[in-house]
Amino acid sequence: MTVVIRGAGIAGLVTAHELVNRGFSVEVHERATSVGHGASRYAGGMLAPYCEREAAPEQVLQLGLQGLDWWQKTMPADVIGKGTLVLAQSRDSAELGRFAARTQGYEWVDAEAIAALEPDLAGRFHKGLFFAEEAHLDPRQVMQRLYESLEKRGTVFRLACNEAMPPPARDHSRDGTTGQAVNCIVDCTGAAAIGTVHGLRGVRGEMLYLQTGDITLARPVRLLHPRHPLYVVPRGDGLFMLGATMIEAEDNGPIAVRSLMELLNMAYAVHPAFGEARVTETGTGIRPAFADNIPRVVETPEGLAVAGMYRHGFLLAPAMAQEVADRLERRHTSVERKIA
Repeated sequence: MTVVIRGAGIAGLVTAHELVNRGFSVEVHERATSVGHGASRYAGGMLAPYCEREAAPEQVLQLGLQGLDWWQKTMPADVIGKGTLVLAQSRDSAELGRFAARTQGYEWVDAEAIAALEPDLAGRFHKGLFFAEEAHLDPRQVMQRLYESLEKRGTVFRLACNEAMPPPARDHSRDGTTGQAVNCIVDCTGAAAIGTVHGLRGVRGEMLYLQTGDITLARPVRLLHPRHPLYVVPRGDGLFMLGATMIEAEDNGPIAVRSLMELLNMAYAVHPAFGEARVTETGTGIRPAFADNIPRVVETPEGLAVAGMYRHGFLLAPAMAQEVADRLERRHTSVERKIA
């Protein structure tokens, strides 16, 4: 069976990797001139199933643990397994208790433990939550490595591909005329599928990159706040990714002034050194989401779609890819049985 994947963001690349591993012939079509555009480019890359459980159902935790395991086994050199540190300012300490009540897999840490984990935050926070089993990765680096690995294994990439997608080949085995393989299109286009896949809406996310040599962090730090929670993800060499807003809108324009100020104010609250940092990049992305904010694999007239990744792209892409591969294996087995 030949599978055409439409979209080379994280969902498309991970799905391609999973299908190639299972012996499928794969071709990836992407409208951009390179892989890893769209919301995937602006992701935090946090593999944090326990933390995500705070605002998501149990299903996200279980699928996220599956995803974390996949990344650790598939790309161990790219996964930084130093956990997640969740903090709050003294006036927002109740937020820590609320967060803890909705999660698991953490330990309470005091000021001394926080300083041991992140020396540059010594004396700034009195208590927090440490999720030791979580990890993070650099989305742009990982997507490029997936692309290079797939190319070496024979996957065809058609970049800047704007031509109409050919329809899947007909399953002639049903009428007994021939045993040709059945082609399938897997839609992994993310927000581009809004209006095509029923029930999808867009959720705007905004982020920025800061550069400073005055602070070092070893792991993602989440700062809780009733209205403006923040996460800071270290990228190495003094570069930090800050995010992310959650706005119910499909506007993909530049970052809003209010969002920029809120993110910068919260970064300053983590450490005043961020006040002297340089803003090297800002970005926005539209996250496709269903009403329950849980991604799923859905049937389409052309084949399948990985849809509604919401804010869980890197964390849940492996579970969605495995479901796609399982479905196509069952379909392929069914066709072979009919031919036999």
